[in-house]
Parts: sequence; C-alpha cells; structure tokens
Amino acid sequence: MTTSQTSPKKSNEIYIHTDGSCLGNPGIGGWGAIIQYNDKEKILSGGDPSTTNNRMEMTGIISALEWCRKSFFSKMEKNKKERQPIIKIHSDSNLIIQTLLQHWKRKKNIDLWAEMDSVVNDLEMNDCKLEWIWVKGHATNIMNNRVDKIAVEQSTKIKNHSR
Repeated sequence: MTTSQTSPKKSNEIYIHTDGSCLGNPGIGGWGAIIQYNDKEKILSGGDPSTTNNRMEMTGIISALEWCRKSFFSKMEKNKKERQPIIKIHSDSNLIIQTLLQHWKRKKNIDLWAEMDSVVNDLEMNDCKLEWIWVKGHATNIMNNRVDKIAVEQSTKIKNHSR
C-alpha cells in the first residue's frame, strides 16, 4: 500500500515517516522520524555505534509512536469527545510492515518487538487506529527521502564523533 499524500488532511490524522541507516551491517547506525500533525512537524532522531539496519528501522518507528503516546493521550483522556487519532506509519522496511500485518514469525530483535507490541497495544487500547504503509525506499517519495537523510546524518555524526 502506498500513499501520495505528504501531510495529514484531517485534524485527527497523524503521519509518521521513519527510516533507519547503518554504515556497515552491523555497524554504526542512525534513525529518523518525522511526525506530522495539525500543520505541525516534529523531527526525532538518534543512533547507535554498534547496531543493524533493522534495529534502526524499528527504533525509529518505536520512538515516533512513543512520542505520539506521550504527546497526545493525556489530552485525549481529558476530552473524550475528540475524534480519536488515525496514525499512518510510513516505512520503507517491508520486513517490519509485513511482520506486523501478516504476523510473520519474529526471529531477531525480540527486545524491540516487545517494545513495539507494548506501544502499539497502548495506542490501540486508547481507540487509536494505526495504518501501516510501505513506501519504496531511495525512490521518489519526498518524505522517505527526507527521513533517510536524517537517519544517514545520525550515522555519520556518530562515525565522525568516534574518531
């Protein structure tokens, strides 16, 4: 499933764009997330000096969902009349998207899958709808290219800092 929209069109929509990067695999990694909501944008990023690309992809998604949970749910609990959010998570990791949608067996990164399950369950228990959208990486998707740049910058920053 792909989408051509680059920003939310409804007030209860939240778009998350994530990517992970690794200089070598395993190697020095970085991740980035762009969260778009109510005509605003939040950028999150980070990295790890010794990791894999899949771990960085997962960390980007988890970090963005955690930020949404912390930022929006205290407000929602106070005002239950608000329309519950629809979070559309865009990732170029077909492995992660298919594992979540098709319930593929999880063989690696069990610690991160547990974190992912926890935040996803919390969001869904609060009537938040999650939509998982695969986008082709390193192609023409503007948001994926932006978040890829952020992830690579984080990897490079760690690499240059360790010299």
